[in-house]
Amino acid sequence: MKKLFLVALSVAFMAGFSGSAKAQIETYQFDKAHTQIFFAVNHLGFSNSHGKFLDYDGSFTMDRSAPENSSVAVTIQTASIDMDDEKWDEHLKGADFFNVETFPEMTFKSTGISITGENTADITGDLTLLGVTKPVVLHVTHNKSAKHPFGDKYMSGFSAEATIKRSDFGMNYGLPMVGDDVKIMIEVEGEREEHAAGEGMGNK
Repeated sequence: MKKLFLVALSVAFMAGFSGSAKAQIETYQFDKAHTQIFFAVNHLGFSNSHGKFLDYDGSFTMDRSAPENSSVAVTIQTASIDMDDEKWDEHLKGADFFNVETFPEMTFKSTGISITGENTADITGDLTLLGVTKPVVLHVTHNKSAKHPFGDKYMSGFSAEATIKRSDFGMNYGLPMVGDDVKIMIEVEGEREEHAAGEGMGNK
């Protein structure tokens, strides 16, 4: 038996649970109703302001016998940023920050997975923001993988965190009064795609 823990963000993303060496690669789509992408940044030293993105999509694959073959990909629509304040939202969408007209999307694509504990892993991937691509490491905790209690769906759930410097991507407005370090917090539930009868998906 091997454990695989992978998650996708996101921004993204993300897998992990016990399985047999014969299991095939499995594909999971984000359950967007139960997936959230949050971030926090220091505001003038007074508080750590929190925001979120509301429009995104993503998926992850899981190879139980060879974790290095698993992957995650997430695409976030930058104009979906939400700070619970219309004026603040508009400023963040502008050229000072996310410049959403020129860069409507940011993406995360995994490049490697390292198992760090019984229920944890580090997922390295490429984050592209404002047209700049930099490596980012997501610290992931596998919460649960099981058949959904209200139906026949098979689900996997994860929590992930990462910290990036926005200046690495050319987002320099307000520094240093507005923090450079941005903490990313992701909660993901994924639904497994089921193959046709006879194709097999390993353990359920």
